[in-house]
Amino acid sequence: MKTDWIIAAALSAGLSLPALAQDKVKLVDVVELSGAGATAGTNWKNGIDLAVADINAKGGILGKQIEITHYDTQTNPGNTRAAVQRAIDEGTYAVLGPVFSGPIGASMQIAQRAEIAQLVGGEAAGLTKQGNPYIFRTSLSQSAAMPKIAKYLKDTVKAGSVAVVWVNNDFGKGGRDAIIPELEKAGIKVAADIATEQGQADFAADAIKIKNANADAVFVYLNEEESARFLRAAKQQGITKPMVGETTLLGAKVIELAGEAANGVKGHVGLSIDAPIPAFQEFGKKFQAKYNYASDHNGLKGYMAVYMIKWATEKQKKFDKKGVADTLRGATIKPSEEPGILIETTIEQNGDLDRESFLAEVQNGKQVITATLPKIKP
Repeated sequence: MKTDWIIAAALSAGLSLPALAQDKVKLVDVVELSGAGATAGTNWKNGIDLAVADINAKGGILGKQIEITHYDTQTNPGNTRAAVQRAIDEGTYAVLGPVFSGPIGASMQIAQRAEIAQLVGGEAAGLTKQGNPYIFRTSLSQSAAMPKIAKYLKDTVKAGSVAVVWVNNDFGKGGRDAIIPELEKAGIKVAADIATEQGQADFAADAIKIKNANADAVFVYLNEEESARFLRAAKQQGITKPMVGETTLLGAKVIELAGEAANGVKGHVGLSIDAPIPAFQEFGKKFQAKYNYASDHNGLKGYMAVYMIKWATEKQKKFDKKGVADTLRGATIKPSEEPGILIETTIEQNGDLDRESFLAEVQNGKQVITATLPKIKP
């Protein structure tokens, strides 16, 4: 019989069946490696691969080596759903990714039904408001970031009015819906509210609208490539008002593509290899040496996601898929107990994160951290 042949082969190789079945732990990454999310997704994937290599070199997780598989979603929600289902069918221990909020929202119920933790890179506030106990962020949510940005616009920029430009997808709409109430609370008038499209190439008309609005500052919430195109268009239109945004606007890819137009951009960043945290900087050097370019926040998120899974597994002292989520909810992970987490991170019951974050400015083509902001909850 075929089964007898497998047993005989295992025995002749000097291996036991449990060793064949249990020598590795399978992780599947479902991510945007092409399409509009390729820049973010590639950084995320590379961060994951670095973490897997580091962990395996030190003996793996509870003695098991990690086997990582990456599936390209092409930034397509339908493809993402299929890839998450495939990951679960193949027995993944947890699901990593995706990064873009729209595909996350379209696929996260699949992992939820399977009671498997899904660690994602998306920031849209609505992702963790649906009562899904298996979804976990690797970045701060828009709900956590926008109050900090509004405070910065009021107290530091001294803006009485702000023009808001955003991308009309789940990520952009979530950011827009989160920042406007915070601006109103701060007594800041919304002088213009401008929606743009994902993949948009020409931002000249939008830049003209913003110039005519004559706001004291511009809040920019677009994807990486679109952010760079908008900044160039704004420079061409002679807009000199402060450009303020969130992590994406100050990312390495935006700075590279926008060139001089990125100089002077300010904003809030949840993660940065330029932050005054030695572990972040060491990660940045390792990433640069491996991939020959500077990591953005997505590389850090991917790296830390794997270590969240490692920490939860070692905390429960066994491989229990459902237990990963149960262990992560409400936990605080400290670098003193898991150095790979890089920064003390509290995971809320709904999967949101709380940790220190930063204010930054692009100066001479580089992101410079100007201040460290505390956790929301001490």
